[in-house]
This record gives sequence, C-alpha cells and structure tokens, in this order.
Amino acid sequence: MSDSQPQPSPSPGSPGSPGGPGGADVLLTGATLTDGRTVDVRLGRGRIQAVGTAGSLAPLGLRVDLRGYLLLPAPAEPHAHSDLALTADAAGPVSPDPADVQRRATEAALLQLGHGATALRSHVRIGDVQGLGAMEAVLQARRAVRGLTELTAVAMPRLLTGVAGADGLAMLHDAVKMGASVVGACPDLDPDPTGCAEALLDAAAQHGCPVDLHTDGSDPVRLTRLAAMAGGLRPGVTIGPCDGLGRLPADVAGRTAEALAAAGITVVCLPQGPCGGLERRRGHDTPVHLLRAAGVRVTAGSGALRDLANPVGRGDPLQAAQLLASRHGLRPDEAYEAVAGAAREALGLAPVRIEAGFPAELLAVRGTGLSEALSLGYSRIVVHRGRVVARTSAVREYCDSATAAVAGLPRQGRTGTEPA
Repeated sequence: MSDSQPQPSPSPGSPGSPGGPGGADVLLTGATLTDGRTVDVRLGRGRIQAVGTAGSLAPLGLRVDLRGYLLLPAPAEPHAHSDLALTADAAGPVSPDPADVQRRATEAALLQLGHGATALRSHVRIGDVQGLGAMEAVLQARRAVRGLTELTAVAMPRLLTGVAGADGLAMLHDAVKMGASVVGACPDLDPDPTGCAEALLDAAAQHGCPVDLHTDGSDPVRLTRLAAMAGGLRPGVTIGPCDGLGRLPADVAGRTAEALAAAGITVVCLPQGPCGGLERRRGHDTPVHLLRAAGVRVTAGSGALRDLANPVGRGDPLQAAQLLASRHGLRPDEAYEAVAGAAREALGLAPVRIEAGFPAELLAVRGTGLSEALSLGYSRIVVHRGRVVARTSAVREYCDSATAAVAGLPRQGRTGTEPA
C-alpha cells in the first residue's frame, strides 16, 4: 500500500491502534496471569492504570480481548547484532553501505519486536573499513522504530590498545557523541586484553556509560581482574557469553563466578547459538547453574539473527527461555525471568509487574500457562508504552475438521470472539 492511498482505520488491538502516552486508554480483558487469575488490565499514559478481576473494569477507550492468552511482562533483548542481521544468504560479502545496514537493522528490530522484545541492545562494529557508517545506520534505524521499540547501540571497536587501538579509542568517543549509549569491546581479540578492559572502563567512566564486553570467559585470572576493576563502575558492566567458564575446573569456575557476583557484573548467555562477536566452540554452553548459584545475575540474549554466525538464528526471547528450561534445567518461571526481568535490569530499564503503576510493557501469548507459552506460543500480542504495537496470529487446522472436533485436538488461532 503506497503512502498516497487511504489507510484503513485500525481495529481494536491491532498494531497502530491509538493508546499509550497522549492517546486513549486501552483495556485488556480476560487475560490469564501466571498465578492462574483471569483479569482485566487498564493501560493509560504508558503505564498500567488498574488491574481487576475479569469484567470488573469498564472500558474507557479501546478494548482488546485476551481470552485464551497468558499476559506477561514483555521480554527484552540484551545481545543483538543488528548491523549483521539477515545476511546469511548474501551472495557475496556483507554490504557495509549505510542504507543497507539501516534497512537490515530496522527489519531485525521489527522481527524481534514481533516476538515480544520491546527493548533491544545492539552491538555495532566501528572502525576498520566501515568507520562509523554502521553506527550511524543503526542510530537511524533507532529513530525509525521509535515508539514501537527501544533500540540502543553498543559501540564495538576491534582494538583499544597499541597504535591501532588509539584509532579505535578515538572512534569509540566519537560514537558516544553520535548517540551510542553503551561502550563495548572484545578483549579476547586484543593483543593486550587487560589493557583493552582498562581503556574501555576509563572511557565508560568518562562518559557515564554502561559497559558490555564480549568474552568467552576461559581465562579466570583475566575475569577476576576485570571484576576487581569494574566493581565500582556505575551504571554497570555486562559480559557474555562466558561459555568458556564451562571448560574450567568446577572449583576455579566457582571462585570466578563469586568474583563476578561480588562486582555486580551481569552475564548474558546465548542459548540459541553463537554471535558474530566471538568464535564460539561448539558443544560448550555458559554454566548457567554455576553462575546463578554464585549469585550472578544471568540473562539470555539471541546473538545472531540469520547471519553468518547462526544462519537460522530466530532472535526470539521465548526460544531463549525455552532452551534455558530444556537444556539448563531452569523452571519455566526462572527461564522467562532471565529474558524479561533480568534482561530489563541488565539494560537499566524499570521493572515491569502486572500491577498498577508499572510500565505498560507487556506480551500476551496464546496459552494457559508458562510452559505452554514457551513451547507453543506462536500467537502473540505486544504492548509498548501502553499501545499494541505488534500482533502475530497463528491458526492450526487439520484436514478433517470433524475428526479434530471429536478428538478435542488443540488449536492455535482466533476463538471467533476476539478482534480480527
């Protein structure tokens, strides 16, 4: 549909309906919570205004029927690579042209929004051939999706020490001035890993930025030293994926995890596969249980979204949570918390609970409980700043509908009473 043609009025609950800050109130009706209650939830001015038993809240604006849906705090994506996303099928080298990077980054952000992520942190390479072009492109994408999702950029120079590192450090400062809100690096690839971490922490302190480091965590001395250097830094330090910790002796890994916990460092694991920031050894995972037992905040990111590091990466927080439950043995509520509350905390965002006064950052997934949502949650409705911003509807059909009805087979799709 071209911009010059008339646009249809959005139906209640469809993406683009008014609501949120400065718009009409939105009433979510008949939603199921994880504790089994069925509730109505009123949203207004970007926040949850009221929560009541089903049928107790009168609609003042738009009404969205959530019967058959589980209502959850929206997840967040703490580790993406938007500048490299959707490049797995490229015929030749990945295009560094800013227009191409902006298109990919925008599409990737919208795909991940459709999965439910209303906040996204993207690691962006700077320096070398691309200079600051990729960063400018991702910042343009951030402006394009404003109001739909929150996209923040991490400036990632390749080197920060030596002669080449001087250029990388200068470009890091320029990237922050352009609008990058987080500084990052990959000490494992720098000739002087400790010097790299020191330079990055100094830059972060100068600009008041959070730090996000790529590391496999296989060197316990280096990690412990990082913890000592980063302990007092605010607004915080995140590292990941730290899968190398799983290759260390248990006692060494345990002491290292305790040092990270004491320093308040967050670890982002990548259960869906590797990312473009590091070469990851196949068959090794981040030791989630060991880190959690030591008191480390552990969250989960997607890493690659159909790029060369993971050509089938989905960028889906619910898949990350499902893998945390199936491969790492977390309970469904613990797994979802890792991609929701813990992820938001790692990004410096306000917590979300389905109670009056909290931000209206919500995800409704078809299902009656969290286990079902993580296993079969194809149909989703996403709320950002009190407004429905994305909707995915999946319909399951069988070739013999009479047999399906008699057998009482499960169905994903509309009940016939909810808005189209």
